[in-house]
Amino acid sequence: MKKNILLTSLLLCLILFWSACTGKYLDFNTDSTGGATDEEVGRDGYAVNATLLGMGDFVVPTAVHLNQFAEVLAGGNLGGYFASINPGFNGNTISTFNHNDQWTRPAFNDVIPQVSIRWNDMRTRTENPVLLAVSDVLRVMAIVRVTDMYGPIPYSKIGINGSLTAPYDTQEDVYKLMFEQLESAIEVLTANRTNNFTPLADNVFRGNVMNWIRLANSMKLRMALRISNVNATLAQQMAEAAVNHEIGVMYTNAHNALKPVVATNPIFMQAHDWSDERVSADIVSFMNGFNDPRRERFFTPATFVGGGFIGMRSGVIIPSTGSGTANFSNINITRDTPIMWMNAAEVSFLKAEGALRGWNMGGSAEGFYNEGIILSFDQWGASGAGQYILDNTSRPATYSDPLGSFSATSPASHITIMWDESATMETNLERIITQKWIAMFPLGVEAWSTYRRTGFPRLMPAIANNSGGVITPTTGGARRLPFPQSEYLENATNMWNAINTDLGGQDNMGTNVWWARR
Repeated sequence: MKKNILLTSLLLCLILFWSACTGKYLDFNTDSTGGATDEEVGRDGYAVNATLLGMGDFVVPTAVHLNQFAEVLAGGNLGGYFASINPGFNGNTISTFNHNDQWTRPAFNDVIPQVSIRWNDMRTRTENPVLLAVSDVLRVMAIVRVTDMYGPIPYSKIGINGSLTAPYDTQEDVYKLMFEQLESAIEVLTANRTNNFTPLADNVFRGNVMNWIRLANSMKLRMALRISNVNATLAQQMAEAAVNHEIGVMYTNAHNALKPVVATNPIFMQAHDWSDERVSADIVSFMNGFNDPRRERFFTPATFVGGGFIGMRSGVIIPSTGSGTANFSNINITRDTPIMWMNAAEVSFLKAEGALRGWNMGGSAEGFYNEGIILSFDQWGASGAGQYILDNTSRPATYSDPLGSFSATSPASHITIMWDESATMETNLERIITQKWIAMFPLGVEAWSTYRRTGFPRLMPAIANNSGGVITPTTGGARRLPFPQSEYLENATNMWNAINTDLGGQDNMGTNVWWARR
């Protein structure tokens, strides 16, 4: 693994950089102001713009090492999107449940304080209600991913300096507070829907307030489905409010939240420059069995004899360099491919699940399900969506490993594509989640969270289980990440209160977070 450590004070990061600085890792997407003083940047609004842009760098991390640990090695490997091929990772791999603190701490130690510092900084630099509301949305979007990875976290009581030595909130309380913050932000933005702001503070929607409202409502819908198994009443309330809001949620690919990269897409660096990752056998096997026309958009062909699309299995002891692992299909991505936060296809599948549960989503589960497929095909420039939707025979393929070591004996799932109104709710839920999972690629943390909540898509189990008995076949894979060692040293009392209150006294990868109890 390539490491380039940059020790820079947090205050300097806030003033000099307009994209994320993790405080621990080199951020490949930073740019200097050219030496402007704080007084100067305050006068021309640059500090406000830089702070808001910096918050966006933590939604799906732009810093390559932070992205690597959170989005790829954790979420992507555990969620069925990626597989590591660097044998130097053996002994550390989250996918075999044999992690170390260096791999599991960054999302907690970097995202929470960095976003909190910037969020507080916005409140000292501006009273503009639109900019403050957008910062509220960004804060929720970045930190909800952290609570989804760990469970309880410090949130409501974090100091202005971003210190983590604060009491934890239960994950249930984090979600309730985040819903309140989203609702407040949506109310402010709706009242200011025509008050677009400078594109210099927003490289996702270029200051378009209507698009921020749709994104906030869509995020609210995503979070509502997340808690549907543990608080169905609140989940339905939040979902229906988001969808039936006067402006509503994302419904076309023109609304997709795509963040441009300044230097290089961090997943490109991991998969192509460093050759640490390949695409997972899980998603490739599903799409191969479905004869999915999006494969050539998602993946590069394998370079084994015979070609085709072949993924590497995750959760294994990685073979040595030169064994052929570099021949597996890679992610089809360029250096300047934007980083996706959320797309309209996912939103349609969220509405499909809501409708399946009997919620008022403004349409039928079947209609939203088909809409999600069409939107995904359109987003990726793939043809054949109409034929794909009517396919009622294709099923996920059984994985055959060209290296001969990690083949499966049967397909992970037998789900078909075409909607079946007569099927059980469980079957149609699997159908929805499977297609949503394909459409969300490559959002690793979201894929892992969806899997832990629903059990879908059905993923191949890890072959190398190095958890020491913490994770068993009945556990359903890794359920969370353990807290950083720094919390044991610097915030032990608050951390143990959270472990005992919210995690049943166990800080390990086999313990469910609050909403994953199904």
